[in-house]
Amino acid sequence: MKDNLYKKVKKYIKAHGMVELGDCVAAGVSGGADSVCMLHLLTRLQREIPFRLAVVHVNHGLRAEAGEDAAFVEKLCGRWGIPFYLREVDMAGYAASRKLSQEEAGRLLRYQVFQEVLAEMKAGGKGRIAVAHNADDRAETMLFHMFRGSGIKGLSAIRPVRESVIRPLLCVSREQIEAYLAEVGLDWQEDSTNREDVYIRNKIRHHILPFAQREICSGAVSHMGELADILEETENYLARETDRIYDLYVREDVERKSGGSKDIGAAEEIGNLYRKIEIELGGFCAEDVVMRKRILLRALERMTPYRKDITARHIAGLMDLTEKKGSKELSLPYGIRAVKEYDLLYLRRTAETDSDTGQQVGDGDSLAVAPGSLPEICVAESALTPGIAAEFEVPGTGGFTFILWEAAFLPAASFFYRKEQNIPENRYTKWFDYDKITTSLFLRTRRQGDYLTIDDALHTQSVKQYMINEKIPKAKRDSMYLLADGAHILWVPGHRVSRQYRVEKNTRRILEVRLRGGSYGGTDRSIVDGGRD
Repeated sequence: MKDNLYKKVKKYIKAHGMVELGDCVAAGVSGGADSVCMLHLLTRLQREIPFRLAVVHVNHGLRAEAGEDAAFVEKLCGRWGIPFYLREVDMAGYAASRKLSQEEAGRLLRYQVFQEVLAEMKAGGKGRIAVAHNADDRAETMLFHMFRGSGIKGLSAIRPVRESVIRPLLCVSREQIEAYLAEVGLDWQEDSTNREDVYIRNKIRHHILPFAQREICSGAVSHMGELADILEETENYLARETDRIYDLYVREDVERKSGGSKDIGAAEEIGNLYRKIEIELGGFCAEDVVMRKRILLRALERMTPYRKDITARHIAGLMDLTEKKGSKELSLPYGIRAVKEYDLLYLRRTAETDSDTGQQVGDGDSLAVAPGSLPEICVAESALTPGIAAEFEVPGTGGFTFILWEAAFLPAASFFYRKEQNIPENRYTKWFDYDKITTSLFLRTRRQGDYLTIDDALHTQSVKQYMINEKIPKAKRDSMYLLADGAHILWVPGHRVSRQYRVEKNTRRILEVRLRGGSYGGTDRSIVDGGRD
């Protein structure tokens, strides 16, 4: 029996690449049957695959017998010549200060301790954290997540390898573990809390799983493990597809929240969160509903410190928002505001959150850029030398290039002298009659009173109304740079030019204005793209 179980675990370790030559393994040993069995098997494996092994025991300060458990593990390590690290933590205080369950707080603290020990060991190879979850634990977790309404990722339950965390015993049952210990003559410490039905997991362990194996199928635990493996493979495939499709439609800003850390083994990333995410709905809404939900979930995960607070209800709300016509809004956890405007969905944290607790700590900034908050750039006549390109850097656009031409010397000047006014079409390069400009030109954002000349009869329209008609999202209107002659707008880049400044047969000087490559309005633009007046 003992040799069969060892061979099974060794095969499982090799299949998942858990331990390799020269690795450094910090094994979490509580003194219970599972962790004692894991430690014994790892010592056997050391004879075949040389690696460094140390034991970490964490005293959470909750149980009276905790000191006895620590002494038991220390004695065991002394007998086998294994380095022993004892750490005491205030789990109750940590949970209270961060508004976490004691179970979650204990998990986070343990993985922090594991990382500290690995650093002290100064491993030359890969650092590994070995924990003693078994097949029963996996089945319990699977049921727990199913009852709480989890998706595929949750139902795949505990994984054999997660980043630096390895679980060598995930392929064997609790019954097999205890039989192995009995055969090799090893005792273990019994945690009194495991016998209580206070915790949900214990209720599943004591009542639901035994019933399933007794009344439904004796191999229930094994079959659930097989299903978890299938679901993990499925989730891995869907994750790769999500990555691919996410990159097509989602733009993440570069403004990150400073500080924060990531606890190894934690289910969520804490800190380094995006403040703003933008989703292009045209292509997004054409994707399968499964991928749309995953993309929305992925976007929220990039903005929230605790994944557990994002539920199916929030994703359903976002799905509904993307399918509605017009401009709509939705409030989400952690001060996140979702705004749909035409073919774009914006996600923005409108409040700061604490990197540890995820609690809102301030009002934050609004979704849109404040009018007039961006710098103005003057395009003075003195800066324009005929035939020489003058470049101006403008935030968020990739910059503008201005060239002043004498009409007679303009390349392909014949374009401008045809009776039908066949001026070349290019959304990101435009030509203007320079002598019709009455003041110094400015690159700036919109102001109240700005207007365009919209036809040959020189009728005008306010820039505000034009942007509404063009369905330019409200959140972008105050961040778009315009080319302005006083209140008269020559050009809304990527959109309309004013007819007032059109090039005519008697035009003497032509101003060529080119929007260089870069990001404008949230989309990468090329100066060779076609367009319209």
